[in-house]
Formats: sequence, structure tokens, C-alpha cells
Amino acid sequence: MPSLNATVAAEFVRFYREKAAKIFELLAPLSDDQLWIRPYPYGNTIGHLLLHLTGNLNYYIGTEIVKTGYVRDRPLEFSDPTHPPKDRLLRNFDQAIAMVEAAIRAQSEDDWPAAYSAKGMEQAGNRFYIVLNCAAHLGHHTGQIMYLCKELERQAASASAPSR
Repeated sequence: MPSLNATVAAEFVRFYREKAAKIFELLAPLSDDQLWIRPYPYGNTIGHLLLHLTGNLNYYIGTEIVKTGYVRDRPLEFSDPTHPPKDRLLRNFDQAIAMVEAAIRAQSEDDWPAAYSAKGMEQAGNRFYIVLNCAAHLGHHTGQIMYLCKELERQAASASAPSR
């Protein structure tokens, strides 16, 4: 029977991988340009959300647990005017997910309750909380990306529908 630590690690990894797979699936039919369309006058583009998710994971888990040295520019995640291509966005996101997976698998039973605090997450308290919080954050923005994809599809269908 697996230990609680092994179960926690395996299920966190499964959750992160499932959300990453969903994002890859959602973005597969989209062009580079579509990632940077803001379908509503408010909110974010899919591209900026992906930059944000990548930055979030690279900072809270990469910098603060793995000690990667990643330096985050959170405001740029939502305003980057360079609009990197989809393949680069997905490659960077996938690398962040792989780093998170390795970090999770490396946690011993004694590591989960280890003290944790970081800018913007001063109340975290321990590593378990930050890994859980980052998982919830990933799930939240995956849902937003799903909604934005549906709206882009709806707008494209409306634009191509014959006029009456």
C-alpha cells in the first residue's frame, strides 16, 4: 500500500498533468494570432493567461522551492506586447509543469510542512499549501481559457455565417 506521501505526490502530479493536457488540447486548433485576441473588452487573452500560469509556477514552486533563480515580472505576464508564438508559450509552460512535477516528487514527508513564504503568498505557511494553491490557480485559469476558446469559436462562427 502506498504511503500518504506517495499518494499526495502522485495525485498532485496527476492534477497538474491533466490541466496541462487540457490546455494543450484547447490551444491545438488555435493560431498564434488567436492567442492574443481579447474577445471581451475586459479580461485577458489566452496568451497572457498562459504567460501568467508559467510565471506563477516558475516563481512559487521554481524559485521558492526548487531554487531555480527564476525572476518573475508579474505585470508583464498580463501586458507583454511581444506576443510570443504558441509553440514557445506551450514549450515554456510544459517545462514549468515538468519542473513542478519533479519538485512534487522530490518532497519527502518532512518537506511538505516546511516553512514557506514568498512575495504575494506571505500567508502560505508551508509547501503543501503553496502546491495546493498553485494547483487551484492552474485549475481556475484553465477554466478561463476554456471559456475564452468557446467565445473565440462563437465569434468566428458568427463572422463566417451568411448574412440575411
